Amino acid sequence: MRAIGVESFEIGPVLLDLPVPQPGPGEVLVKVQHASLNGFDVAVALGMVKDMMEHRFPFVLGKDFAGTVEEIGEGVTSVAVGDDVFGVLMRNYIGDGTFGEFVVVPEEMGLTKIPSGVEPLDAGALGLAGATAQAAIDAVAPTSGEMVLVSGATGGVGSIAIQIAANRGAEVIATARLGEASDFVKDLGAHHVVDYTDDLAGQVRGIRSDGVHAAVHLAGDAIELVDLVQSGGRFTSALGVGPDQLSGKDVSASALMAMATADVLDGLAAQVAAGTLRVPIQRTYKLEEVPLALKDFADGKLGKIAVTIG
Repeated sequence: MRAIGVESFEIGPVLLDLPVPQPGPGEVLVKVQHASLNGFDVAVALGMVKDMMEHRFPFVLGKDFAGTVEEIGEGVTSVAVGDDVFGVLMRNYIGDGTFGEFVVVPEEMGLTKIPSGVEPLDAGALGLAGATAQAAIDAVAPTSGEMVLVSGATGGVGSIAIQIAANRGAEVIATARLGEASDFVKDLGAHHVVDYTDDLAGQVRGIRSDGVHAAVHLAGDAIELVDLVQSGGRFTSALGVGPDQLSGKDVSASALMAMATADVLDGLAAQVAAGTLRVPIQRTYKLEEVPLALKDFADGKLGKIAVTIG
């Protein structure tokens, strides 16, 4: 099968010809049609997590996927051959990946069927960013009328978090450069936009002088954001900032741990099918173009970058 993999960090991601993997007990072989890029993929390609996780060379990049069940292993009951599925590859090592024509995924985590009303392209870009965004908004739990600051709002996670928060009735402040980026987040439901390259604190205080009810930290200075949350408010971070780093701050803080369970994926897909959540795909690349897509992602982008394989 064709796949974008890494044989050594000195060479980097290239198009490889690899054997088709075989599913073991409790595993599912998926013929991948669509995938998408996430920050984790860039970090792995650059060797930034080589001391944190086992790497089995040559490894294939990619976490998100959408495709068709090609074969099932012993004991699999939730899906059958021919089912259209999507999800997130969840393993405790770097080896298999979704930027290939086939991938083996465990049945118990990160896999569910694509429901009617959801396009496979959207499904292939929904999993990891959607699960992280859902976990972020669940963590700060905004109620109708509360104000939520989303920092890093233009990325895949932030662009979905804006929508989920706004759908709950929250008033969303999104960070974005003025121009195309600010128009992008407004179109997704942000009520206010603040330029993170300028006086962020002054802009937010100008919108709500006594601070926001909650903040979602996906980029930027965590301490600066926490200081913009009112006393007793909520703060969550996808960048590892939690209560230990924020001792002395009068906020309820948490470090995000997103789990792409079938229930979470089903909930996200249901929102997409209902038309209340848009998967903000801005660019689509072919499999062989993934090395270029990784560079474009690292250079900054709006929303999601998708990959078409099948």
